[in-house]
Amino acid sequence: MTRKERYKQVLAYFEELMPVVDTELEFGSIFQLLVAVILSAQCTDKRVNQVTPELFARFPDAASMASADIDELFEYIKSVSYPNSKARHLVEMARLLIERHNGEVPNDMNMLLELPGVGRKTANVIQAVAFGRAAMAVDTHVFRVSHRLGLVSPKDNTPLLVEKTLTKNIPDDLIPRAHHWLLLHGRYVCTSRRPHCEQCGLSMLCPAAQSY
Repeated sequence: MTRKERYKQVLAYFEELMPVVDTELEFGSIFQLLVAVILSAQCTDKRVNQVTPELFARFPDAASMASADIDELFEYIKSVSYPNSKARHLVEMARLLIERHNGEVPNDMNMLLELPGVGRKTANVIQAVAFGRAAMAVDTHVFRVSHRLGLVSPKDNTPLLVEKTLTKNIPDDLIPRAHHWLLLHGRYVCTSRRPHCEQCGLSMLCPAAQSY
């Protein structure tokens, strides 16, 4: 099977299985999405969704979060991973939005990467989810599933290399959904320790399925 054929079959499977798909994070604005994605680093979306309702009620926008006391903000997010650094990053990020962008989240990749707490994966999520750009965010799930399905080469051993290969082979109009397809497949089916190959409609063409 050629790589082109593999991509075609994988994408067709997901498009039929999940024609409508979106992030599982809950938010009410682009700013709140950015906060939620920052909080989700090395943390589950489920946990983030448990803390953000009260957090957003107290700090709904960049202006309110920019004036927040870091210790107070910490109390709202202390149950997520790395709450100390995330509390500091959130306040610093909000202040930079006020100073440079009139409190609005920019849609430019380089401007996003200048924000405290924002790495390439987070910036790509914002690009795709908030602005509909053909941006592929590569987290641990996307990285793992891409390798197991043979969508990328073993030489694609960094998130950036995986991102480049995926965006090269997936049509631009499918990339925002493809990120969610691969992520959710990794979260619920192609799990890290023991993938549920018996539940997977792609097992017949998956190179890794034979080893489980």
